[in-house]
Amino acid sequence: MTPTRPRVGLFVTCLVDMMRPSVGFAAVRLLENAGCTVEVPQAQTCCGQPAYNSGDRKTAADLALGVIAAFEPYDHVVVPSGSCAGMIACHYPLLFAEGSPQRRRAEAVAAKTHELISFLTDVMGVTGVDAAYDGKVTYHDCCSGLRELQIKVQPRHLLGSVKGLELMEMGEPEICCGFGGTFCIKYPQISNDMADKKVSDAEATGAGLLLAGDLGCLMNMAGKVKRRGSPLQVRHVAEVLAGDLATPAIAEGEG
Repeated sequence: MTPTRPRVGLFVTCLVDMMRPSVGFAAVRLLENAGCTVEVPQAQTCCGQPAYNSGDRKTAADLALGVIAAFEPYDHVVVPSGSCAGMIACHYPLLFAEGSPQRRRAEAVAAKTHELISFLTDVMGVTGVDAAYDGKVTYHDCCSGLRELQIKVQPRHLLGSVKGLELMEMGEPEICCGFGGTFCIKYPQISNDMADKKVSDAEATGAGLLLAGDLGCLMNMAGKVKRRGSPLQVRHVAEVLAGDLATPAIAEGEG
């Protein structure tokens, strides 16, 4: 009897949808290669994290209920972003009264929500990918993925299977890049200084490509890279693992 393929609902995220759809397509390929049936519910919206972080719990709860309804039918919810995955997995239940029907629905969806790379390794048992990248890369540990979801070794494990890729670790890969959602708007000078230090750390590795698993962090670091006139390229780790950036030349262009 052929085993049933897990039915995965891909939560694309706002930034991937609007700014870098290639990350979403890479995520689909990785999930399908891992043996999943992937669907992208059209009813999905923002996860509500900006409202939640700004103290607007009512708006966050309203958005959460829409996301919950869109993803309840799936075996798993997979997100190519540690911050959005963390919002759903860690914070959705807290938006609703304990014991309420909404709380139970939120807990059920939270329990089956995973960040993309951790889902591939920890749930699907993926140990390697059929991809190549001829060059040196460095990896930034995004705050939400690292601290809320314990994502650290998983991306490094899969990057180790990419042919030709050499991982160059930063001195402080776990230090925040300065984005922090609304933090970069409320405290721009502090955020700018943090981003400057992060990019300097990445440049010091000698890598030509800076990777991470959260597009918000990537956009923040890419903006700093561009303002500095640095040759460093900035991409989502899924794009390398899916084989979209086979050589450094392909990675050139927009951060």
